[in-house]
Amino acid sequence: MDGLTQEQRQELLAAGAPLKSVNDFQKALRALNLPPRPTREKMKGDTSKARGIYRAGVKLLGLWPSKLKRDAAQARVADMIKSMLRTTRNAFAHTYVELIFSRITNGYRRFIRADDLVYEVSELCPGLCPTREEVEAESELALAEKDGVEIAQSDFLAHVFSNRLAGLYLIHSMLQPLPQSQELLEKFRRDGRLSLGTAQVERSGPLGCVFYGNSRYLNAEDDTTVVPLEIATDLVLLDSRVEVGLLRGNFVDHPKYKGRRVFSAGLNLTHLYHGKISMMFYLVRELGFVNKVYRGLAGAVFDPEGPEVTLEKPWIAALEAFAIGGGCQVLLVLDYVIAEEGSYFNLPARKEGIIPGVAPMRFSRFVGERTAQQGILFDSTFPVSSPEARAIVNEVVPSAQMDEAIEKIVSKVTGAGLISAGANRKAIRIGQESRDQFRQYMALYCREQANCHFSPALIGNLERNWNAKNRRLG
Repeated sequence: MDGLTQEQRQELLAAGAPLKSVNDFQKALRALNLPPRPTREKMKGDTSKARGIYRAGVKLLGLWPSKLKRDAAQARVADMIKSMLRTTRNAFAHTYVELIFSRITNGYRRFIRADDLVYEVSELCPGLCPTREEVEAESELALAEKDGVEIAQSDFLAHVFSNRLAGLYLIHSMLQPLPQSQELLEKFRRDGRLSLGTAQVERSGPLGCVFYGNSRYLNAEDDTTVVPLEIATDLVLLDSRVEVGLLRGNFVDHPKYKGRRVFSAGLNLTHLYHGKISMMFYLVRELGFVNKVYRGLAGAVFDPEGPEVTLEKPWIAALEAFAIGGGCQVLLVLDYVIAEEGSYFNLPARKEGIIPGVAPMRFSRFVGERTAQQGILFDSTFPVSSPEARAIVNEVVPSAQMDEAIEKIVSKVTGAGLISAGANRKAIRIGQESRDQFRQYMALYCREQANCHFSPALIGNLERNWNAKNRRLG
């Protein structure tokens, strides 16, 4: 690795770093020379050398106060050190990702979820990803106070997705039913309904209903919703008596919408500002809940060259009030959208300062590139009665007729039998978004979403557009 320049050494010393600590960091950086042809033996030695860099860098960072208490010089050198550590981690991951992934998955014979993978990486290659303890410590801080230890998780996953075989295997792994879903399946089959806290699932004849249930926050999504929504989706797909899935918002508590159903307010911006949205939230949501709705559940056989073999069902949305941000993203993977008169959807990515999931790749397929740019880059809102919205919304009905409209479309879909539904979904999807296209998008998304999530500009956006300073956690 390249060592410190003379200018960088002087900056560190001027900010109060002891000469020995600077020299130790320099020595550790120069000791790591990554090979063009990686082997397990070389990885073992380089893991130790890289760990020396991480330790020396963290020791330097520990010399200065917490992020918001650093003076300008301290903040500048802290950012410099974090950048050098990130460069080291990315170079190491680029070199060894295939060996690391193969070892953790036992030669592609063991399925593993992304949220477990990053912590096993932290044990196999200490410092390449943060430990659970390090992530939990930063989770107690507001977003503006974080140094961004989770960036290393997202960066490593970007390298996994950049490797075709590893990326496809991780996507396949994330389409496996959750263990909790398997445990709850018999209860759901028996009772026909389950409350999962911030999501609920209910069977009504051939219809499996998944309800957003984060009523305190207008059915927004956050770390408390990601697993419940995925479990509910698993159960709809696993229950053989369910033929069609429905995604709908529950009634909410907000005074403005009291007694009304709301589809989804998207990302919980209050939780985001207060540091309660983890970096892994974005990735697990896209690879789990959203991708299972889109692609279904994968089987036990991984075949990267063959056609998709998934258990999937048609999905309907009941769009009531609004589908903001993440709510709008989900509309793009559903098969039929029924909207309440007067409702709307949008993707306020500009105001939030993040990437709206996989919507940048999917939205233009429905509305065209120019309209997609208006929605994502320039904050356009689409009333469901507008011509642009009708490219996504199948029908618009009065609020009082929503249940009847759902019943009619379910009857229509199930009346002729569903033997070809999964096959046709796969056939349509292969020409729109292959597994490889999704994998390549996720490689970009992992890296860029990490940059956005920990950007100072995001904090400014939330304070300016969301009045975040005056909103408190419930």
